[in-house]
Amino acid sequence: MRAYDAVKPALFSLPAETAHGLGHAALRLVQDTPVAAALADRLVVDDRRLETEAFGQSFPNPVGVAAGFDKNAEVPAALAALGFGHVEVGGVTAERQPGNPRPRMFRLREDRALVNRMGFNNHGADAVGPRLAATDCPVPVGVNIGKSKSTPLDEAAADYRYTYERTRAGGDYFVVNVSSPNTPGLRELQNREPLERILTTLQDAGASPLLLKLSPDLAPAAVESALAVVNDLGLDGVVATNTSVRRPASLRSKNRVEGGGLSGKPVEREATRMIRFVAERTDVPVVGVGGVSDAEGAYEKIRAGASVVQLYTALVYEGPTVARDINRGLLDRLERDGFDSVEDAVGADL
Repeated sequence: MRAYDAVKPALFSLPAETAHGLGHAALRLVQDTPVAAALADRLVVDDRRLETEAFGQSFPNPVGVAAGFDKNAEVPAALAALGFGHVEVGGVTAERQPGNPRPRMFRLREDRALVNRMGFNNHGADAVGPRLAATDCPVPVGVNIGKSKSTPLDEAAADYRYTYERTRAGGDYFVVNVSSPNTPGLRELQNREPLERILTTLQDAGASPLLLKLSPDLAPAAVESALAVVNDLGLDGVVATNTSVRRPASLRSKNRVEGGGLSGKPVEREATRMIRFVAERTDVPVVGVGGVSDAEGAYEKIRAGASVVQLYTALVYEGPTVARDINRGLLDRLERDGFDSVEDAVGADL
């Protein structure tokens, strides 16, 4: 039995956000200590076949941590010690925000899912930026940028630029988040005119590599419109996808009625379909997010067109060895299918 299986019942007896806070505190405690080095020796899968290049970054393996887990850039090096090949911090906003009232994170245990309505709770760009710049992390660190709740939609571009300018010294790539379901009006910024304004403002400020994170709830025509902006402006990549406000009929947990974004196993298949849809319509790298919890799911997303993948919910259900387990499983699948590297498998099913 895995060590995590022994402690999971105790963690699951606590509110989801409380348990997350304890896990986060444990990572802060071991970061930059001999314990982290020992974890890396056990959990980092060092194999050149896993290495990949995307939007100018070199990833030691394709499995990363999605935005939302380390909102304030406090534990990227500790997450790298768990075997992850990159970490996306945030969402970071220009203003410090407490987020929505608690409770705001819910487990759907029967469905291996989470619902959250955190509301971009974070320390703000003025605090996160210097912390990020002082971070020594051995893997790429992305910065997910959101809009401050108090900022009017017509002033969003300046708000995003402020956050970028405060975090650029420590970020390896930057993701424009206009697709979170938990900030009122935010998804309106996915429309072409406001989206172009935000992205060109960031490009004028020097933001690069610059990626756009899409909602899984967009209609196909809206996705194509967003991708047209990506192509027209020469963005560096697309993150597909964010959490979903939809609730599949298959959900069994009583927490399915909670408002917020759904993540985890129930969105896996739809997220993979979205990755394929995006990869077929653009040549930029795709970051695949949504329901990744094992090697088979990660491999499906890679074959559907994802250059790298990200997870969050799987850390809750699978525990701290999840990156190692996925990377080992990817190596098995690459060997089985005759691929020399992860890069060779990207888009194999297109």
